[in-house]
Amino acid sequence: MPQDWIWGTVGGLMIGAAAGLYLLVNGRILGASGILGGLVDGTGRDSMVERLAFLFGTLAVPPLLVPLYDKVDTRITSNPVVIIAAGLLVGIGTRLANGCTSGHGVCGISRLAPRGIAATALYLFAGAVSVLLFRQILGVI
Repeated sequence: MPQDWIWGTVGGLMIGAAAGLYLLVNGRILGASGILGGLVDGTGRDSMVERLAFLFGTLAVPPLLVPLYDKVDTRITSNPVVIIAAGLLVGIGTRLANGCTSGHGVCGISRLAPRGIAATALYLFAGAVSVLLFRQILGVI
């Protein structure tokens, strides 16, 4: 099995376990965009400590895992315009969908929520169209 698949499976299991633990401990859905959005717009003041802890963990853990990797090949483009456009499209998409992959995809689908299933199907479709447009038609990635 290719190593990419193994790491993807490990990452998926970690996200699923974190989402389950967050739901059990806090009684709320783990939506990374909602956690970050509450910090940015100030609506999450009542749970600021847990939001900051989540953000800190998200930023602090990857460097701790560096010794496990021989070489990291993200296959990201070096074109800053494409990187900025991708970030903006993801941000706009999470606001339009009222959530992200962790909220709708992991938590929504696991709870068989119609909104989560529909949102996941739509953002996967939008991602496929974006790759088709940016890679095959425009040739920028």
